[in-house]
Amino acid sequence: MSAPRFPGVTAVSHLRVYDWPTPDGVHGGTPHVHTASTEAYVVTSGEGEVHTIAEAGVSVAPLTAGSLLWFGPGTVHRLVNVDRLELVVVMQNSGLPEAGDAVLTFPREILADPEAYAAAVRLPQEASEEGLAGAARTRRDLALRGYAELVSAIDARGPAALEEFHRLAVRLVEPHVARWREIWEQGVERETARTRDQLASLGRGERGIMGEAAVVRPEPHPGPRRFGMCGRLRTWRVNGPE
Repeated sequence: MSAPRFPGVTAVSHLRVYDWPTPDGVHGGTPHVHTASTEAYVVTSGEGEVHTIAEAGVSVAPLTAGSLLWFGPGTVHRLVNVDRLELVVVMQNSGLPEAGDAVLTFPREILADPEAYAAAVRLPQEASEEGLAGAARTRRDLALRGYAELVSAIDARGPAALEEFHRLAVRLVEPHVARWREIWEQGVERETARTRDQLASLGRGERGIMGEAAVVRPEPHPGPRRFGMCGRLRTWRVNGPE
């Protein structure tokens, strides 16, 4: 008997949004876009904003405790921390975002060069907390420079500027799609088939996977919160049923 997956083969994490000051005078995280996954925020405490760029243009949504919002692939988003903003993040397609589904809004010359992008997005493998923080902050500030360029381009050219950014993002992730398909097949597609089979069992008057009933209590990954794109992340590792 295997432990049941987290519901819907999503991923969940707890995020403390960076309170580092930004070059444009606020505090917060790294703007980026997801190419295949929808992301949801449940605000647990604090106050902030999410700045987004979508087909409708540039917008700002306030975030306070109890706020819930989500956005689909292609929506450029940036978290701003006004006062100790913390969120639960629910991410579609667990495994894909971890495998590089996100593309940061670096300046165009970096987005157009896969090697330059890979070097700019990578955090050092072996570094102190201080070193990792410095690298994450440098990466964020570079993405903010590209984000400002993108906002200016949208002001000047409208949706065509977002479409161009999307094309650059697609070129960056295209080499990874075959691996992503394997992750999706082993996760989301398999779980969808499991539900299909369970409905068939119920339709025959059988209990099906109800016979595998179990509770899973994950433990946080050990060590300090990791440096994510938008803040310090706490994630969990799944144990077996108890």
